[in-house]
Amino acid sequence: MSIILERVLEPDDLQRVCAGLAELQWAPGKRTAGAVARAVKENLQAEGSDSRTQALERFVAEALARHPLFELAARPARVSRLLFSRYEPGMTYGLHTDDALMGAGADKLRTDLAFTLFLADADSYDGGELVVQSALGDQSIKLAAGNAILYPAGSIHMVAPVTRGVRLACVGWIESCVADAARREILFDLSVLRLRMGEAGLARDEMLRLDKSISNLLRMWARS
Repeated sequence: MSIILERVLEPDDLQRVCAGLAELQWAPGKRTAGAVARAVKENLQAEGSDSRTQALERFVAEALARHPLFELAARPARVSRLLFSRYEPGMTYGLHTDDALMGAGADKLRTDLAFTLFLADADSYDGGELVVQSALGDQSIKLAAGNAILYPAGSIHMVAPVTRGVRLACVGWIESCVADAARREILFDLSVLRLRMGEAGLARDEMLRLDKSISNLLRMWARS
């Protein structure tokens, strides 16, 4: 299941992030790719050791955590460090699947979900779509700046070649408390239904029963 998260970054926040990125040094993205993906990865990434990059990572991570659908869709246990990527004309990231485990030692996490937060105005560049393969065919995704797509990290996906302008994005990976994607989808559907029923003024007793069911499913399926 893929979920679009709208307005993760509001216009002022987006301007702050892009202004910060304009001051950073960029290095070849191959350095952070796995052995297989490295052969098809051609982009640039902001230097992660720079304290300014790390401050932007925290800023975006906090904005993502505040989004009303992020918790419901991901049920995050841990989130990886974020990467800021830059694609100039001719750059691409060919078909690949993300490593199942990322990081080392205590920082190692299982990559259940990945996300791409689009940072550049969609009209400012051509190409650069995130293409995710699914049973229904390829999904080609190019969102407005400030919006993000949350999708299964185990899918085969790619970034189409950029032919004009510059594609800026922030990417990251999530280890969910609920490893099974079908169970996460059930919890998401029930939680969204709960929100809508609350907005419709459903009686408190009925809401409590729904809350009980969601909580008990989470107890059965989640792992700490």
